[in-house]
This record gives sequence, structure tokens and C-alpha cells, in this order.
Amino acid sequence: MLIQHREITHPDVTALVLAAEDELFTRYPGTTRSPLDPHARFVVAYVLGRPVGCGGIVPSAPGVGEIRRMFVLPAHRRAGVARRILAALERRATAQGWDSIILETGVNQPEAIALFDSSDYQRTEPYGRYIGNPYSVCFTKKLIRS
Repeated sequence: MLIQHREITHPDVTALVLAAEDELFTRYPGTTRSPLDPHARFVVAYVLGRPVGCGGIVPSAPGVGEIRRMFVLPAHRRAGVARRILAALERRATAQGWDSIILETGVNQPEAIALFDSSDYQRTEPYGRYIGNPYSVCFTKKLIRS
């Protein structure tokens, strides 16, 4: 597996984000497409040269990054792809000088919740646009600088 930094406009990012949104539509009926944050920085996971997963990180507040749009194609789940994407995003956040990461997932994504629970993320109160959303599960993690 290879993890590569990709621009927001890269066709592999576009294809994976669309696949992620399609899946969200089935898990959360009534969901609509939302634009990507133009400040997002993405990584894409490749297996045998094919894009199989992605994740982005955006600045949220001074010293804080927010993970967005993490997704792995169903055929490549349970193989460590998401964990590698998460580690790459954490390294990128540390390189940006950020002290912590926040993120949101949903109650209908138990595999994502399990990933964050097992990766030293702590559940936190909903923030920003997620306040009052009964489907949101929010996390935070302090980054350790080496």
C-alpha cells in the first residue's frame, strides 16, 4: 500500500469523495452533497496502483485541524487502509504545527467509531455545524510532537 499526498482537484480524490457521499446517502437518507473545503489537504491510499481510500484535513482553529472525508472502498476495508490514512493525516497535522485534531462521524458508521476509539481519540461534545445533530459522534486527539 502506498499513501500519496494529493491536491483537492486530483481525479482520484474526486472519485473517492463521490463514492463516500454515495455511501452516506444510503446510511443517512436525505443527505445531500456538500462542497469540499478549498483548504483541505488530502492523502490517497493506493493498492497495486489503484486508489482505494482517502482522507482530508483542514484548519479548524488556531493549532487545530479537522479530519474530513475519510473513506475506504468496501472491498478494501478491514485491511488496515483506514488506519494508515489516519496516521498519514496525523503526520500532516503535526507537520503543520497543529496541537490537536477534531473530527465527526455518524452513529450509522460503527466501523469508523471503532477505528477512532481504538486510535486514542477521545469522544467530545459536538462542535460547530454538528451541535444539535443527533447522528453526530465527535472526537478529539492531542498530537504528540517528536
